[in-house]
Amino acid sequence: MLLEARQLKVAFPAAGGSLLTAVRDVAFSIRESESLALVGESGSGKSATALALMRLLPPQARIEGEINFAGRNLLSLPEEEVRKLRGLKMAMIFQEPMTALNPVMRVGDQIAEAVLAHEKVSKKEAMQRAIAAMSDVALREPDRLARDYPHQLSGGMQQRIMIAMALAAQPRLLVADEPTTALDVTIQAQIIELLRQLKQEFGMSMLLITHNLGIVGDIADRVAVMYAGQIVELASTMELLTHPLHPYTQALLNSVPKLESDNERLTAIPGSVPNLGAFPPGCRFHPRCPKARRDCPQKSPELAEVEPNHWVRCFYWNAPLPAPEEALNPNNPALILARESARS
Repeated sequence: MLLEARQLKVAFPAAGGSLLTAVRDVAFSIRESESLALVGESGSGKSATALALMRLLPPQARIEGEINFAGRNLLSLPEEEVRKLRGLKMAMIFQEPMTALNPVMRVGDQIAEAVLAHEKVSKKEAMQRAIAAMSDVALREPDRLARDYPHQLSGGMQQRIMIAMALAAQPRLLVADEPTTALDVTIQAQIIELLRQLKQEFGMSMLLITHNLGIVGDIADRVAVMYAGQIVELASTMELLTHPLHPYTQALLNSVPKLESDNERLTAIPGSVPNLGAFPPGCRFHPRCPKARRDCPQKSPELAEVEPNHWVRCFYWNAPLPAPEEALNPNNPALILARESARS
């Protein structure tokens, strides 16, 4: 196993000395050459999880649990040792390339700098590696492009520069945090296809962070669905996309636009992700869940293997919609929509 997170918890200090827990009880693993997609709405804890894996959270953040990479617990290593691994053995693509790239430094120099930070090579060889990495990510005329500054490039080209920088040292694990954010649909598809090709070519493992279930089928081997700081479902990509079991996963898939549908309106998930520090008691999804019963606020479900290699955090994943007298809230918009959908 290349990467394994166990009982991961991330908390941040708040006013009055209290702690706000952004991630709790998260566990997953990634094998060699495997890709795992971590999916969920904004605010679900995906990026906090990714930054915890890379040990890039601010010093005041509290991280508990285990993060084992190639047999070493990253949380027990000194910062100097983690820095040697970060960029060389494990690399990250950040959400916004325009803010992640240095605006006053040529892009070729930025990629070469990543090589020089981890390998004992000359500046000339580092630049040659940078140009080769730019060619690997399908950037035309890399020799000329290496002399440009980030503002001279389009959003898609900037993202390719970020990918080239991450791949320059040929890491074993690539963490891609929302790599298609702020890009138009055509460029999004190109970036996902590029990542898929690079994964096959270099045989690296990948953790893809995204809020869009529509893109995971082309690149991920398995999918973990995250809600309010917890993983609520984990399965192979094909199994999860064709046979989702958790009500939240089902709602996410229903909200993805379908070409064959005649509906002009998208199916939205009623309500919103709870704020950090204001998670509801019991099951965290119960205020929005069409299957919620009266006991859901009183007890917290564990992530359990309910079918072979299919894990779900829900008491009523295989139960029908509740009768009005059993429902936590018969007027829950999610329940009303589900019943109308069941009748149609």
